Amino acid sequence: MQSGKIAILFFFIHITLTAQEQKRDSVNINSSLDEVVVTGQFEPQSLKKSVQNVRVITRTDINQLGANNLGDVLNQYVNITVRPSGTDGRSTVSMFGLDGLYFKILIDNVPLVNEAGLGNNIDLSQINLNDVERIEIIEGSMGVTHGANAVSGILNIITKKSSKNKWEISATLQEETIGDEYAMFDEGRHIQGLQVSHTLTDNWFISLNANRNDFQGYLGDKNGQDYTVNDDTRGYNWLPKEQFMTNALLSYRRNDFRFFYRFEIMDENIDYYNSQVETLFNTELGSYKAAQDKRYFTDRFYHHLNATGKLFSKLAYNVSVSHQKQQRDVESFLYRITQDQEVNNITETDQSMEVLYSTGTFSNFFESDVVKLQLGYELVNNNGFSVVQEADNVFVGLRERLENYDVFASSEVNVIEGFSLRPGFRYSFQSRFDNQYAASLGFRKLFKNDYQLRGAIGKSFRTPTFEELYTKMIFSGHYFTGNENLIPETSTSYEVSLKKNSYFDSGLMLTNNLIVSFMDVEDRITTAFTGYTDDNVPMYESINVSKYNMWNVSTTNQLQYENLSVSFGATLAGVSQELDNGDFKSDDKYLYTLNLNSSVSYRVPKWNTTFSAYYKYNGKTQQYTADEEQYVLTTVPATNWLDVSVIKSFLDNRVNLTLGARNLLDVTNITRTGSTQTGSHAASNSVMLAYGRSYYIKLMYNLNF
Repeated sequence: MQSGKIAILFFFIHITLTAQEQKRDSVNINSSLDEVVVTGQFEPQSLKKSVQNVRVITRTDINQLGANNLGDVLNQYVNITVRPSGTDGRSTVSMFGLDGLYFKILIDNVPLVNEAGLGNNIDLSQINLNDVERIEIIEGSMGVTHGANAVSGILNIITKKSSKNKWEISATLQEETIGDEYAMFDEGRHIQGLQVSHTLTDNWFISLNANRNDFQGYLGDKNGQDYTVNDDTRGYNWLPKEQFMTNALLSYRRNDFRFFYRFEIMDENIDYYNSQVETLFNTELGSYKAAQDKRYFTDRFYHHLNATGKLFSKLAYNVSVSHQKQQRDVESFLYRITQDQEVNNITETDQSMEVLYSTGTFSNFFESDVVKLQLGYELVNNNGFSVVQEADNVFVGLRERLENYDVFASSEVNVIEGFSLRPGFRYSFQSRFDNQYAASLGFRKLFKNDYQLRGAIGKSFRTPTFEELYTKMIFSGHYFTGNENLIPETSTSYEVSLKKNSYFDSGLMLTNNLIVSFMDVEDRITTAFTGYTDDNVPMYESINVSKYNMWNVSTTNQLQYENLSVSFGATLAGVSQELDNGDFKSDDKYLYTLNLNSSVSYRVPKWNTTFSAYYKYNGKTQQYTADEEQYVLTTVPATNWLDVSVIKSFLDNRVNLTLGARNLLDVTNITRTGSTQTGSHAASNSVMLAYGRSYYIKLMYNLNF
């Protein structure tokens, strides 16, 4: 494997050193960011010319939301649901009813690692937005260009790589309540950030970013760390978490040749306080109160080397090499509450994933305005580790390697003026599973009066995760295992959209987009009840038994007039799933969900102030889940979410003050209800969606020269 790594590195160096200087690209990436996209394209081009539907989240949107991480941004968009968890501190994404395992998150077109995989099921709270220029989202199957697990869509974070100023220095302070809890050091959220970038010459650019996010946890109805009564109320409803994120970027550009290297370190600490309080005794202390507590330490490093340019003054290339690792360690200890002492501290690695990754595309093989051809490759080497519990107090470290080596081809054919076809095919050589493939065919037709018709059909696949394959959790009253015999899921998706841009003499601009899509997933992996142990403990296992169908109708609409910007979106989705564990099946009827969103932003130039409001309606969601004897239909009721902010600039925009409120409608816990298909059984439990209404103040100082 070392020889393979060396070969990749030498190949990268070779194409970098042989790049020829040519005139600059006809598309200026730094201008009109709302209209120029790069994700899934042969080259940067206008949104109108893209065969895919690309949704762009601008830097302005991020600022107006006062977003700390990616979850704060995505929480406001239709078709996307953010799933936070107060018990482990993670926030993941769901699209079209499919969780984060089917949705791929990339930074500068390279998937981001987490403890369990690459690009999927990413913790959104671990993605800082300080150096983000914009975010591009494509919904639907993207398996041809982005490989395994790009089933429901991809999200590509585009980072900043140049500046029009010689120096840009920005310092940020943000203070935020957590629900109704706040104190300067002990409660609430406290954020500090520093960004420094420097244009060294006309060709060289460097930037450094550092950010600290101190979330002090949310007590709610709990009583914190020092509570000594054993009534199950010790600890926090939302665990305290502290994050440090640092990244650096060095970029170079001259004519057609561009190069950048990006490095990032993320360090996260989460404190877990056991709700059970014990009364212990020793000769030194006598009787004392204690609890078995834990800390979770997560570290990530990220290297990304990229070069784009032309070989032999013609052949365009875009090649990336990335080395990433994310690891979680767990420190267990006995906390003597009344003495404020920790004893018996033991730290062990719980999960880790190390990845060597490379992807590249080559295009512009021949001069033609009619046909464009792109060839590409993707190399993935995942080295995963996890601790599995094979029996009570028997823990075993498990390390496995998952690899795939893919090649793909895509073409764009301008059949007639205004009508383009885009066929594509990928073949994936898998080390652990049967070889897989992805295929797609898309089209775009431009009509008079700026009507744009798009359509696509795509086949993709999702490979089982490290956890689904190898995890074991076997202890008293609990028996869950992975399954090494799992096979990849396969999917087929269809999409048609109609977009209209309208421009009026008054300066009013309207954009309306209607999208209809359908998706079918075969051999879906689910957790199923498989029987009882000899001790009468129910057993659960990951198996390929489910079928999944989804259809979706959505619309997005934008209005811009002078200093006013208004948007409205709606989506109605129907999901049909058949769950079958061999003994009983779930109903496969369609279950429907309605989501709405709207935003309004108004800038008052005289005051140099912008007022913004973002609203999201999450309709009720239903799904079948397994218990020991049947599949139960559970329902999560509808919720309404509203964020508002006011941004005021002072001293020639050197100082920006933001005042805002999140979750103004005060969403907290909701009750998920469940009943069997016959209605003979009912159950309910509480789902922690949020910790209530919060307020924040953000102060940013910018020094540009």
